[in-house]
Amino acid sequence: MQTQPRHEWNLTPAAAIALQQKLRGEISTRDDLGEVRYVAGIDVGFEDDGKVTRAAIAVLSLADLQLRDRAIARRPTTFPYIPGLLSFREVPAVLAALERITITPDLLLCDGMGIAHPRRFGIACHIGLLTQLPAIGVGKSLLVGKYVEPPDERGSWSPLVDKGETIGAILRTRPQTKPLYISPGHRISLETAIAYVMRCTTRYRLPETTRHAHKLASGPAIDAVENQPIAAENQQISLF
Repeated sequence: MQTQPRHEWNLTPAAAIALQQKLRGEISTRDDLGEVRYVAGIDVGFEDDGKVTRAAIAVLSLADLQLRDRAIARRPTTFPYIPGLLSFREVPAVLAALERITITPDLLLCDGMGIAHPRRFGIACHIGLLTQLPAIGVGKSLLVGKYVEPPDERGSWSPLVDKGETIGAILRTRPQTKPLYISPGHRISLETAIAYVMRCTTRYRLPETTRHAHKLASGPAIDAVENQPIAAENQQISLF
């Protein structure tokens, strides 16, 4: 799939913050989805002591959560690690990986935050805006906000609130495990985002999209997996 550049990536931290403030006004948290047939997980890992960014995309069919397409891209890491500005460090490699997939997903599940971000512009917002695809932030740790712990039941959730604004949800995908931090990235509401995350989650804490993408982004022997052809329509490459 093709993506359209909106800005330069060679920015100072101050310029990156200013850009987030500018672009966040374009984010929509209303449902603007068509039929969702394919869902994609996006995750990023690092090689060579952080000098190389490795982004992975795993495209699954929503009906059976089987892997249908995947891509990896490596790019030199050019932006420092600064909490709240991780998209400027990771998204260039993500866009390169997205250009390598042959199936355009209908929905993106990004490892990280959407509007549950100090400036309401996390990595899921950034990717969603640049691709104009509906996107969800699926975070594993808290960045900003306060909440009441949800009941220890699969599918239970409680609002994540910051400065009086509901910016996401604390979602229990599996009993007796830590919850996930879900927030809209672009073109999707919070309630719909929660529903799709649960639809993509089986017996594990993380949705299948995230599990596949994480293994591609950070797993061992990645080149061998990368060079394998995708399995037949009713099969699935074993990544675990």
